[in-house]
Amino acid sequence: MVALIVGIICVLFAVYSVLPIEGWGLQWWDEVLHVLKGGIPLVALFIGLISVLIGIADIRDRIEAKKEEEEEQSGEDSGE
Repeated sequence: MVALIVGIICVLFAVYSVLPIEGWGLQWWDEVLHVLKGGIPLVALFIGLISVLIGIADIRDRIEAKKEEEEEQSGEDSGE
């Protein structure tokens, strides 16, 4: 319940802070746009790094699965 109240208060403050109405609101919309513009390259960088790491892990998993499959094949061949 407390989390819901805090969440509602945060949303109301966010709306109040960016309202462009003269005399009411903090009118921070321009600053919010600057932050968003500056954050886009950083978000793209993090997504790219995470994608590269996931790709490397996927390649390693495929190599390991291939090795296990070859071991099973050699075990079956020598067992017969």
